[in-house]
Amino acid sequence: MKTTAQIKKNYQLIKFQKLVIVSLLIGFLSALLGISLKKMTEYYEEIFFHQADSNPLFLLLFPIFGLSVIYFLRLYLFKKKENKGIKEVFESTHSKTKNLPSYKIPSHTINGLLTVIFGGSTGIEVSTVVATATIGSVAHQKENVFRQYKTELICAGVAAGITALFSSPIAGILFALEVISRKVTRAFVIANLIAVSIAFGLLTLLKEESLFSVAVTTWHLRAIPYFILLGILAGINSVYLTKCVLFFKSRFAKIETHYYKIIIGSAILSISLFIFPQLYGEGYHAIKEIMNSNNEIPLTFTLAFTFLSILLLKPIVTSITLASGGDGGVFAPSLFIGAFLGILVASVLNTFFDTQIIPVNFMIIGMAAVLSASIHAPFTAIFLVCGLTNNYTLFFPILAACLISKYTAKMIYPDTVYTFVPSI
Repeated sequence: MKTTAQIKKNYQLIKFQKLVIVSLLIGFLSALLGISLKKMTEYYEEIFFHQADSNPLFLLLFPIFGLSVIYFLRLYLFKKKENKGIKEVFESTHSKTKNLPSYKIPSHTINGLLTVIFGGSTGIEVSTVVATATIGSVAHQKENVFRQYKTELICAGVAAGITALFSSPIAGILFALEVISRKVTRAFVIANLIAVSIAFGLLTLLKEESLFSVAVTTWHLRAIPYFILLGILAGINSVYLTKCVLFFKSRFAKIETHYYKIIIGSAILSISLFIFPQLYGEGYHAIKEIMNSNNEIPLTFTLAFTFLSILLLKPIVTSITLASGGDGGVFAPSLFIGAFLGILVASVLNTFFDTQIIPVNFMIIGMAAVLSASIHAPFTAIFLVCGLTNNYTLFFPILAACLISKYTAKMIYPDTVYTFVPSI
């Protein structure tokens, strides 16, 4: 006859086995969704951007078409249910009764894809995060034994999704920890390690390459003061991005007729894209173009004006994309702003102060620094950007810039777009 201790031990073993199995399943499904969405977005964004680049008329038509399709999908397919982004994930993890409904998987996946490929100036990262979090949420509801692991399973889905997008399992786990869970439990470690291992294994099997192919070989100690300067400027830019998102969302919320939001938003977006095509979609095409220029970017008045205009406009068009019904967040915009901020700072320093610093290094550090300050997650930003470039040469400069940018941003404004709670 089994003792109470043996029964309890067997029950714990069964719980552990089930946790392992469900984590494997969540990791596989989340990674599959993340990779599929990334591939589809890259493929169709390239096609549509090429068409728009050849015929600027498409720059005027794509945004209103994309936002209109999203609106009608929400109206008729998803029954007027709004997507709130990562705040939905927070609400679910902080509540015992509130769960992420399964419709959010197709809703965020489809709407995120449509937003970006038709020129919406954001990225698919937040769409992926919410969709993969929903996979974890749905799994936790299937058996009573998983009820106590709600946050852990949601985080497992998120970690696998981030791993799939950025080829960095460490960034996946750190994002789940720094942004979503903010606490470590034994179940968190088990579920997330299994999920990201499956996701990274799938990436390896499919031979997925890093997003940015760039050769970083060295950095110089004499550049440390300039890294600090970049970190401070990144913190300031991230606050500008956050303030823009909150401002335009609050203003557009006052427009009662939703289609007026689409018309106003798409008009502003179309004009901006017409003047600066670099703002189209995620903007990764513009980053790659500069990275492939072999550091030969002489600063002229026209180039400086273009970079400054892009830095000022990107937060505005991102905010308007989201406020007028687009699906996305601040991940891709932060990376984009950081890259252009980095290249502008490097070009100014080299042109006027003959510092002989390496522009591509500043682009990479800038990407991580702005992302760190925008989401208040420096270690996620470090490993995410290192994963994007598949290079850890700049680890220590990135670490310094990310910490400086985060605390600079927090000193100026304590909230992010994820943590801000509007006053009632």
